Amino acid sequence: MSDKFCLDLTHDELKTWCREKNIPAFRADQIYRWLSSGVINLDEMTNIPLSLRQMLNADFVFGSMTCVRKLVSEIDGTVKFVYRLTDGNVIETVVMRYRTGLSICISSQAGCKMGCSFCASAKLGFGRSLTSGEMFAQVILSQREVEERIRSVVVMGIGEPFDNYDNLIGFIKLATDKDGLNLGARHITVSTCGIVPKIEEFTRLDSQVNLAISLHAPDDELRRELMPIAKAYSLDELIPACRDYAEKTHRRITFEYSLFAGVNDSEAHARALARLLKGMLCNVNLIAANEFPGSAYRRSSREYVRKFQETLETMGINVTLRREMGTDIMAACGQLRRGIEEDKK
Repeated sequence: MSDKFCLDLTHDELKTWCREKNIPAFRADQIYRWLSSGVINLDEMTNIPLSLRQMLNADFVFGSMTCVRKLVSEIDGTVKFVYRLTDGNVIETVVMRYRTGLSICISSQAGCKMGCSFCASAKLGFGRSLTSGEMFAQVILSQREVEERIRSVVVMGIGEPFDNYDNLIGFIKLATDKDGLNLGARHITVSTCGIVPKIEEFTRLDSQVNLAISLHAPDDELRRELMPIAKAYSLDELIPACRDYAEKTHRRITFEYSLFAGVNDSEAHARALARLLKGMLCNVNLIAANEFPGSAYRRSSREYVRKFQETLETMGINVTLRREMGTDIMAACGQLRRGIEEDKK
């Protein structure tokens, strides 16, 4: 039996498999439609002959992701799923409702190597990277569970997507396949802490996928305190790579900036941030800090957030305030997984 997850299969790979097994080509289309609709239980593929299902079961892994917890917010309807993989690793997925429809935040890794000091996921260390199919599975299994089409995807959950680059690109191809989920590239956003060589490689793809940068500081000294990745790539390397992406793709970059009380939320920080981003096709998304037990950081007051926003806007920077969602179900990244993993100890 192969260890290849069924959802890692592209349409073309299924066609090749069928051809090599002397199976009619139309069967590949049928199987792919089932998989793309979130069916990974062979018994549910009712128009596939038993003999073919047995062959599929012998060659690929089915049903390897199980939902171990589902929480629904009473405040705004946000749904948080915790999925367990076959090797026991746990990941989180969050479905949020906006005026434009449902958006899903997926994980790219079980855990994270980046070690950002303010992140709940980092406290548990790194398990492994997800396959393209495991990333895709979060979308289609969650979509099937909520019984409504997912309109947009943000790869902004647990893990660093550009530390799992090849599988990220594979996921994007699966998600945008016109014969499958058929999601537009402009409805996908990838968030990175700033791995510059991968940003440059991503730029060369000339994709219409949106890019978001976890910035959180306007200078290298402070950023190194918050994010170890800043020791490898300075702002003098990161910001030009971002400018190049925006200029070549004509897509607006989002800079994510969590506001921590007394750390990075002063007017001086706002002015430095505005100078850093001046002239770039970009948007700054201000985020209320994710407070969790053991964290050394506290979120900034509303007054400080308002002043920070006003300073940026006065200096010509587009600003949005991230809407907090699912606060009653620990919908922020890593919180629920952290609790589950700590319960196992």
